[in-house]
This record gives sequence, C-alpha cells and structure tokens, in this order.
Amino acid sequence: MTSSSRRSRSLVLGSLVALVVGACGPTASPGGSASPGSSAEPTPVTGASCASGATEVKFWTSHTPPDSDTLAKIVEAFNTANTDICVKMTIVPGGETDIAKLLTAIRGGVAPDVYMADRFTVPQRAEEGALDALPASSEAKKSEHVEFAWNETQYKGKTYALPFDTDARALWYNKDLITAAGEDPAQLDISKGAPTIELVTRIADKINKLDASGNYEIMGWMPGGPGDSGPGAFDQGWHYTWGFVHGGSFAEGCDVTPTNPGVVAGFQFLYDWQKAHDPQKVARWVTTNWPPQSPQQSFPFWTGKLGMTISGDWQIANAKKYAPNTNFGFTFIPVPKEGDETATWAGGWSMALIPNSKAKDQAVKFIEYATGPDGQRVYTKDTTHLPTLTALQQDASLFDEQHKVFLDLLPDAKNRPPLAVGGIYWDALTQAQGSVELNSKTPQEALEEVETTVQPRLDEVGC
Repeated sequence: MTSSSRRSRSLVLGSLVALVVGACGPTASPGGSASPGSSAEPTPVTGASCASGATEVKFWTSHTPPDSDTLAKIVEAFNTANTDICVKMTIVPGGETDIAKLLTAIRGGVAPDVYMADRFTVPQRAEEGALDALPASSEAKKSEHVEFAWNETQYKGKTYALPFDTDARALWYNKDLITAAGEDPAQLDISKGAPTIELVTRIADKINKLDASGNYEIMGWMPGGPGDSGPGAFDQGWHYTWGFVHGGSFAEGCDVTPTNPGVVAGFQFLYDWQKAHDPQKVARWVTTNWPPQSPQQSFPFWTGKLGMTISGDWQIANAKKYAPNTNFGFTFIPVPKEGDETATWAGGWSMALIPNSKAKDQAVKFIEYATGPDGQRVYTKDTTHLPTLTALQQDASLFDEQHKVFLDLLPDAKNRPPLAVGGIYWDALTQAQGSVELNSKTPQEALEEVETTVQPRLDEVGC
C-alpha cells in the first residue's frame, strides 16, 4: 500500500458510496423495503421465534428468492441448534458490486454483523475497510475449501471471508425450439465436445422470430447483453465469459490486462454479433421479455422466448421449480473454432464479518456454520449451486446426473482475478461491454479506457 492510500483509507468509505451508485444502478430486492440510500433498516425474514435474551446477529444478503429461501432455512437451522444466538437475516438492495446499502449502514453505525459478499470483491472490500479480518479458527479452514475460492477471500495475508458456494457455466439449449426451426438438437450434445460460435449462431438465427413490427418475438440466443437494467450481460454472457473463451487473460501480477488480445477478441465477437442483429432490437426484446425485478418464472428460457443462453448450474433447480416441462440440454460454451479448448469460469459468494460487530464471536460462529458442511450441504442440494468444500464435492448424494455435469466442469474453470479493485474492474468492463454492444465504441478503444480507469487505482492500493 502506498503512503497516499494509507492516508486516504479513512475517506474511502465515504467516497465509495458515490462511486458504487454511479457505477451501477440500485437493484431492488423483494423483502427489502428501504432504498440503497435510505438509513432505515428493512425487516428481517428470520429470527421471529428466537429465545428471549438470545444474542442478536444481524445478517444481510442481497440474494432474493428462491436462493434467499434456502438461506433462511440455513439460518433457522442454526438458530435452532444455538438457542443462545438469534441470527436475523435481512434481504437488502444490492448486487455483486453494489454494496451502497452496506456502506451507508457502516457510516451510520447501523451495519450488520455478517454480510454475504461476492467473493471476488472481498480483497477490494477489505482494502476499503468494509470487512473485518476473521480469527484463527476461520483461517484454519483453508485446507477444507477448493484453492481458488479460498484465494479470493485473502488480502495481504489475512482472511476476510469464508467461501460459501461456487458454480460453473455452460450453454443451455431448448431442444423443442431447435427442432421446430428445422435443426437437430443432437448437434449440440455435450458428448460431441464444444460447438463453434458459428454453428450456434446459425441455429439461433433459424429460431429467431419477428413480430408484425419487425421486432424480435423469439430470439435464438443472447450471447451477451444488455442486461435487465442496462449495460452488461443477459444471464451469464459476461465480458469474462467471452474473454476466457477467446483465450484471454484479464490480469498479470499487479497489472490489469483488458487489452489482452483474447479479451479484445471476445469483445469483438460481441460487437459483430450485435451489429448483425441490431442492438436496438435486441435491447427492446430484453425490455419486453425480462424487465427489471421479473420473477424467475418469467425467465425467457422458461417461457419459450429464448432458444439458448449461457447460464449456470443454479438453473437446474429453477428449471425443476418453474419449467418442469421444458425440454432442454446443456453443453460447453461455444468456441471460436472447431477443436479450440473449452472454457468456463466459476464464481461464488462468501460470508464476511463487518468491523465493530457487537456480537463478533457469535457472528463468527454463524459464518463458520453457514460455510461449513451443514450450511453448504443444504445450499448445494436446494439451489444446485456447487460447494467449495472438497469433502462435499466427493459426496455423490448431492449431485444428480445433470448437476454432476457442472461439477465435472469445475476443475478446469477459470476465475476472475481477486484484486483489490475487483469490483471496480468488473464495473468498468461492464460499461465497456455496453458501449461495444451498442456499437458506439470499438473493442480496442473501450478496453483501453478500462485500463486507463482501473490501473491507476490498482497502482494506488497495490496487490
């Protein structure tokens, strides 16, 4: 850390609120009654039956149903087993890089004790002072977790969170829509290896259907964005997805590398695909079929409005719940050329301790429970995410045939670099993706701007 960053650290939390709100709009969550800038606390969804006199632990998550339902189940199981502690879980507005509500609460002295943080952002949150280092009992759990997930919780020799879950990504496809378009879905069977982008685009274009106004009624696939709230991905067609698929590297040591040739090639694919399919028509389709705050049962892949999508293992649980009759399959994410190496990536969340907790010991006990076998087993089974605990990855009872496909992808999965500017980097890449997909900037110039924005920040805080 440079001397200037040491002097400015106490100011970071105040300035970051503006940065986060400016970088990505607020994401409202069911169950959270307050806006990101509000000081009022939303109503907890657990803890109503806690024993009188139990020590209260406030736990915040930005997850929404159905995943938050399982989180509540884990919390209530912990409360039942530990009657002297009462964990009250609250769903708050936020997202992967949007922690404006948390930062406001920290500044106002009403912060939670435990926060569910997107794991790749943990180093940045630690640098900002938004997270507290965990004790030795937590650090001793290193050998229990997969290496990449543990590494994402580390910053300058200390552990700032414990891994909770992970995932992997693939191409999901609707067999009936492909058949109706005159193509054979067997072309995409995973046993045949990764399909090419050209093949998937050709099949998808046959699925495309226009309405009387010339707008898309059904889309064959959405390789990128926009997302439901603007720049970014529809589902998992992120900048990282296509950069990795094209052999790109996003960081080397203490340098971000958004202009790496593979990353540029991934953005060029998104630029070209949007140009061929009309960015405005694509955006109108998203607005019509997947507006902000849509319930999961309205997801276009379930409603027959989308033929293919890049998505993850968690959709297995959603399919069973919301679209049990959808005839789907999944295969490797498409590659540029036949024979190219397949690529996927893994993310995941973590449980973190917030500074100045008045119930630190109890909060740590809950963190270790939720991220331990009892918590991860329930979350894996109910939500079809993947566990970070290596012992649970060996438990065949947790994975049906479909789920195991994603588990088998995990050893070769790539990961986002766990940098002290991880969230800032993500947001800058997201804005660049939006500009490129609107065809308002070339990939090279958009990614040069990312480097110009992010690298000085990384230079300031260090690795």
